[in-house]
Amino acid sequence: MKSARISEILNYRFRDEMLLTDAITHPSRRSAHSKTSAYERLEFLGDRVLGLVIAEILLRAFPDESEGDLARRHAALVRAETCAAVAQQWELHKLLDAASSEYVGGEITNIATLSDAAEAIIGAIYLDSDFETVRAMITRFWSPLLNEKLAPPSEPKTELQEWAQGRGLPLPEYREVSRTGPDHAPEFVIEVSVKGHAPAQGSGNSRRAAEKAAAKKLLSQL
Repeated sequence: MKSARISEILNYRFRDEMLLTDAITHPSRRSAHSKTSAYERLEFLGDRVLGLVIAEILLRAFPDESEGDLARRHAALVRAETCAAVAQQWELHKLLDAASSEYVGGEITNIATLSDAAEAIIGAIYLDSDFETVRAMITRFWSPLLNEKLAPPSEPKTELQEWAQGRGLPLPEYREVSRTGPDHAPEFVIEVSVKGHAPAQGSGNSRRAAEKAAAKKLLSQL
């Protein structure tokens, strides 16, 4: 069974198996009459739990770094690409219960889908156990990635904010231009502007990804 394989990989046995079932049932499987799903709620929770645990890990691992450097490291460790890489370690690209349209060649390749699935699993483990247990699990899978990212990575939104502040300008403003596509596979277009400069737009399958793309585009224009 899929749930048994995931439990084996995580080395965690769920007391409430329904939480794991909810965490691996993608919204593309939900009823057309349902506006939300347990999966999305678990993803919401898992995102926050992951962010807190990674922040604590970084504070302990890099006691002499500035808040800005820690923030860039944090962004790299919780971004969709990193979470998707962990999801693949958990074999969610093969085991996620999703509509056939989500699979390409028998596997899920969409980074946002995999990232969301990893966060849903984290949320499920947190509800099924406690903070100490989920922290230990996150530490086990994210620590190798932490060691690979010793140099604080750049982050377009942070770079743009620092660029504006360095010139005495107001903070960049982000505006949602459009959102298209189904709830489980949305496409956002975001516009970012800095006073005195032409705005730029970026797109992505999450608001965060679209904001990042827009910031990167505007930086290239400055």
